[in-house]
Amino acid sequence: MARILFIEPFFAGSHKQLLDTLISGIDFEEFGYELLTLPGKKWHWRARTSALYFAEVIPRKHVYEVLFASSVLNMAELIALRPDLMPCRKILYFHENQLIYPVRKQQERDFQYGYNQIISCMVADNIFFNTLFNLTSFLDSIPSFFKLQPDHRPKNLPEMIRPKCKVLYFPISIQNSPISSEVRKTDDTAGLHIVWPHRWEHDKGPDKFFMVIDALIEKGCKFRLSILGEQFQQIPLVFDEKKLQYEASNNCQVLDWGWVNRDRYVDLLSSAHVVVSTSEHEFYGVSMIEATILGCFPLCPWRLSYPEIFPEKCLYRTENQLVKQLKYFCKNPNASRNLSVNLDQFKWISLKSQYEEALLLKKEVNQCSAH
Repeated sequence: MARILFIEPFFAGSHKQLLDTLISGIDFEEFGYELLTLPGKKWHWRARTSALYFAEVIPRKHVYEVLFASSVLNMAELIALRPDLMPCRKILYFHENQLIYPVRKQQERDFQYGYNQIISCMVADNIFFNTLFNLTSFLDSIPSFFKLQPDHRPKNLPEMIRPKCKVLYFPISIQNSPISSEVRKTDDTAGLHIVWPHRWEHDKGPDKFFMVIDALIEKGCKFRLSILGEQFQQIPLVFDEKKLQYEASNNCQVLDWGWVNRDRYVDLLSSAHVVVSTSEHEFYGVSMIEATILGCFPLCPWRLSYPEIFPEKCLYRTENQLVKQLKYFCKNPNASRNLSVNLDQFKWISLKSQYEEALLLKKEVNQCSAH
């Protein structure tokens, strides 16, 4: 019987990618595992109600020792509904935190999502965050978050939660494309290839990015452009507007615009020169790290999780600095190839043992059994 139970209420994107990496990269033959998921859509409803769903579908007879879930799950609700799971080692993984997740207006912030994550932390035994930025921003924001509560506010929550917290970087397992050096040389001759590979939502800063691209065109720079990333029902209008504008431009050659399959994604990143972020929100940055590992030179804002991950040469403080750097690369595409960035510490091969230890695969644990 399975000794490790993985639960993911939002099985898509990086949430799915993490579990796929763990399950394919660790030998669970001795321990056994079970994976319970819900489709990666309707995020708000997953956060509100998934605990009740999982309480109903988790087997009543089990020998689980470890319960691993993302912070989308209200773990406190699950344990209250299924007290037989209480003796398990309860591990909570934060891809993001709802205390500082950006919203257009403060009054739109739903108190419940952040509250769910806080009470889940109270129940969890181990809490892992994908970056120190994610960890510190969560703990530091708890007191101000509860100021939204009119009275009888809880006290000392950060002090109670902090000892259980640790940074465990998200593991990157992307494989390089078999693109030859000759193809790269051809791409270098064809001009700078800029990639923007992010979710098509306002918090990823598409308006700022397109302002930068407009500035390059106004300065007479010639380059190639790929706008990649996941799209949802409500796509900012600027994407359609800019696609038409750039396709009509003599300076900007649009290569890809929208979602592409994984093989095409890897090929693009393996041949491109520069990958750019203009995000107003980032707790980690999987796409930026993947692109860098595949050979792109990253240009990231000097904020959020980026200073923790990327060296100073990759960071810009203003959009004007970003324009200047891209203008230089437009004139010297090969220059980006000579600026190597080592992100080996974020690869799966470097993090595997840490995840094995986190899942208690290297030590004896007490069984959480129900019969």
